[in-house]
Amino acid sequence: MGRKQMKQRIFRMMLVLMLVGFGTLAFAQSHEQSQDKPAGEEWVNKTIQTCASCHGKKGVAQTQNFPILAGQYQDYLLHALKAYRDGDRDNGIMSGQVQGMTDAQFKALAAYYSRQESPLHTPTMD
Repeated sequence: MGRKQMKQRIFRMMLVLMLVGFGTLAFAQSHEQSQDKPAGEEWVNKTIQTCASCHGKKGVAQTQNFPILAGQYQDYLLHALKAYRDGDRDNGIMSGQVQGMTDAQFKALAAYYSRQESPLHTPTMD
């Protein structure tokens, strides 16, 4: 291998390492920023006030136009929230409401609504 080829190879390897390093740094920063968003009880209590305008107090909607969230399975609610955010479910209102929310915030909302008393029958495995 000639000297010129060796220099080109070293240059390419350094370039790849730099790109990987920058990508890792960008991921770490975005992950860190997303984790800075609150997802605790205070945040949930504030956020459910917005949700209540359509889904009713504690997730029991008063009209058939909006689904009842109370008592739904936590995993189902989590999946639905992520699907609205990621564009896999198409609803202009919900998509707008969940943009910018983190997975931790979704988990907190799903946990809250899954624990609420529901007029729905949700069978258990017990």
